[in-house]
Amino acid sequence: MDLALQFIGAIGILVPFALLQIGRLSQHSYAYLALNLAGSAVLTAVAYLDGQWGFLILQAVWTLVAAWGIARSLRSTSARRT
Repeated sequence: MDLALQFIGAIGILVPFALLQIGRLSQHSYAYLALNLAGSAVLTAVAYLDGQWGFLILQAVWTLVAAWGIARSLRSTSARRT
């Protein structure tokens, strides 16, 4: 199960990155940020459970940055509606 979660998390980060590189997603799009958030959150949990502290820090920061990007995007969308 641990290996399956690692693959799921990695795919959640790598697919949007690849789509960004070929111009199919914007770095500010909700899809890009949400996939990064989900993938990095899974990898953060796996790193914690495995006691991989360096990887935990990397993934936790990645998760926080993706969450911040989503929050910023939602605030921006909300401000435009009013």
